[in-house]
Parts: sequence; C-alpha cells; structure tokens
Amino acid sequence: MKKIIFILIIMALALPVFAQNSRDERDMYYINVPVEKVYLSYEGYLIQYRSGANTLSTIGIPYSWFTDAAGYAELFKTPPGKDWPSMSVFYNNGEFSHVRLYVHRWRAHISWSVVPMGVDVSGHFKDPETFILEFK
Repeated sequence: MKKIIFILIIMALALPVFAQNSRDERDMYYINVPVEKVYLSYEGYLIQYRSGANTLSTIGIPYSWFTDAAGYAELFKTPPGKDWPSMSVFYNNGEFSHVRLYVHRWRAHISWSVVPMGVDVSGHFKDPETFILEFK
C-alpha cells in the first residue's frame, strides 16, 4: 500500500512537467497602441491610432476575424471608468498572431464613430499576413 501511495505522489509531482503547452511562448510579444477613434464600417472596425507625436494612422480589422473560426481578433469592452480605447497586437516568432481591441462599453461614447455611407474603406482591410502597424 505504501508503494502505491509513493508512486501516486511521484506521478502527481511529475505530471505538470509533461503537461506543458507545446507552443513556445518565449518568442511571443505584443505592442500596445492607444486608440483615438473606432469607426464602424460595413467591412469591420476602422481603428485610428497614434503612429507618431502628431500623426494618426488607420488600420482595419474585419468582422470575420472576431469569430472563433478565424480567431485573429478579440473585442473587450472596458468597464465604466476606463474611457479611452486601446489595441494590443500580438506577434509569435515575429509574425502576426492576433489582435485585442479594448473599447468603451457604450457606442455613444466619443471614441466611437461611424463611417459615412459610400466611403470606400476596402484599402484599410488586409489579410493577417500583412497586418502591420505603421509608426512614423
């Protein structure tokens, strides 16, 4: 009986070593960017962010990225009290992995807006391989 208990204790101590995640997270990093405005468009969210001291850049995140099948984007609604949105872009081994968009809970907030009808925004929406933030 003592041998069985000893073997179970050894297995319980050794099991976490073999249950580690196979993804190497040492090569994962992120860039957090303050967002000025989030625009709703017919293709997805247009994100206007600071790319320099007095410069704004725009990048698009398609709605299809927010589904579990694509998994390239996550939307988090901030609790009351955090008024300004931000965006975190994650990279794994130097390649784009996914993006997290932290937005204000209410779409009536000043950080939200809507793209006017008829404006072509298709140039801002890119595939995951070319999702690159511009900094000037």
